[in-house]
Amino acid sequence: MAQVLQVHPADNVLVALVDLPAGTSVSCDGARCVLPEAVPAKHKFVTKDLAPGDPVVMYGVLVGRAARPLTRGTRLTTENVRHDASGFGAWHGPRPWQAPDVSRWQARTFLGYHRSDGQVGTANVWLVVPLVFCENRNVEVLREAFEPVLGYARPGRYAQLVAALANRYRQGATPDELRHLPVPPGTEARAGRVFPNVDGIRFLTHQAGCGGTREDARALCGLLAGYLHHPNVAGATVLSLGCQNAQVEVLREELHRRNPRFDKPLLVFEHQRYGTEEDLLTEAVRQTFVALAEADRIERRPAPLGRLTIGVECGGSDGFSGLSANPVIGHVADLIVALGGSVILSEFPELCGVEQELIDRCVSAEVADRFRTLMRAYAARAEAVGAGFDMNPSPGNIRDGLITDAMKSAGAARKGGTSPVVDVLDYPEYVRRPGLNLLCTPGNDVESTTAMAGAGANVILFSTGLGTPTGNPVAPVVKVSSNTALARRMPDLIDFDAGPVITGEQTIAQAGAALLELVIRVASGEQLTKAERLGQYDFIPWKRGVSL
Repeated sequence: MAQVLQVHPADNVLVALVDLPAGTSVSCDGARCVLPEAVPAKHKFVTKDLAPGDPVVMYGVLVGRAARPLTRGTRLTTENVRHDASGFGAWHGPRPWQAPDVSRWQARTFLGYHRSDGQVGTANVWLVVPLVFCENRNVEVLREAFEPVLGYARPGRYAQLVAALANRYRQGATPDELRHLPVPPGTEARAGRVFPNVDGIRFLTHQAGCGGTREDARALCGLLAGYLHHPNVAGATVLSLGCQNAQVEVLREELHRRNPRFDKPLLVFEHQRYGTEEDLLTEAVRQTFVALAEADRIERRPAPLGRLTIGVECGGSDGFSGLSANPVIGHVADLIVALGGSVILSEFPELCGVEQELIDRCVSAEVADRFRTLMRAYAARAEAVGAGFDMNPSPGNIRDGLITDAMKSAGAARKGGTSPVVDVLDYPEYVRRPGLNLLCTPGNDVESTTAMAGAGANVILFSTGLGTPTGNPVAPVVKVSSNTALARRMPDLIDFDAGPVITGEQTIAQAGAALLELVIRVASGEQLTKAERLGQYDFIPWKRGVSL
């Protein structure tokens, strides 16, 4: 295995692929360089002397500037490098794209749920959603009523542990004895499901719907409309209080925007019209159960891979994410586009510094102009609340080698592959065209995955170098680790290990082909993601201008 990597010929930094002690001799720009200090794996060091203000280049783009004199071999840190990124301007015309060879997948299919509007789902779930936070408790009451009886409840392993601890405590066990009490085995939640063709009931809660701006309410209704229109959704039970800003009429308007012929079951219950909570919930339970029985009639049928819409995400990123997991996901993105499918690349704060490349990949000046406009508007709104894209890297990112936002962005953008940008969507719009779509969202993992599912992603590929449990209520989230150590340390969270790319055991294309095979199994319902096994169904609507 190599010790270091130069990502792009124009780079003046190298990435340490293994821990490099002080005094290690490595090749820098064709000459030997003795490292003056230790450089941990995933971190970077300069290949030549830099004066204050000199550019730091990685992935072939500007990712920062030296904050003080740096001698060759110096490790990059937040103290000696400041964020900087290249500007962006006019569209220079469409670039030719060399699509990857997809002949081995051209005739392949996945087993999906075919909807009347032509979309194909990778799951068949029922939604229970509130239009306003006032109804969150009633959503939880419905969860408690439905999940255990219908066979969707998660394993009661920890409740069993609490019961075992309580029982031993009553019997006189000491605190030291309780500390070492074995954990009882979990139970299988999916045994004995009443509706075998309904993959689950997802109970969404949120803190929105009233008290904010009308823009907030409209955005929430648009997001929920995207979830109701989603191909993985069979229908929905909607709880409304009645007086909130997010009115039922607004939800129906947003549904009509996405699908004028929307024909899924939509059960709406307005609390203030029913009177008592018991009347409301009794009727909601009756009608929802009948609708579930109807939803259970649909079965999976073959569909071409071009009916997949893949969302690409990164979270808990490390210094290897841009070298392994993200480009592997990017290769899958290119394969899906070449097969006629759609891909969604979001997280606009993590496209800082690579805007011009994406602008020049746009298929038209109009698409490029919308991207420029949304990027500038987002940056301005973030600055208006005292933030900025330079604040995007988290403490975990920095600790594991992502020193500036531009450095993080240059690696993050690789999960979008190389195909042309066919459309640019503002939150919470829905995908309209096959190909690579850019969706304006924050870099926050859950807000971004929430938005991509609301835009129609029926599978999400999520890279991580540090580990994260993030899942989604309607779209299966496939977690891809950037390094094998993480895959081994957190096997309950990681679905696919891209670490062999770092060690040289696999090429990006080989790992991407293997990941696509996993996507097909997940899309066909043949393999549950780790997030689904854990019952991790995260849902956070974005409040514009606040999150990075």
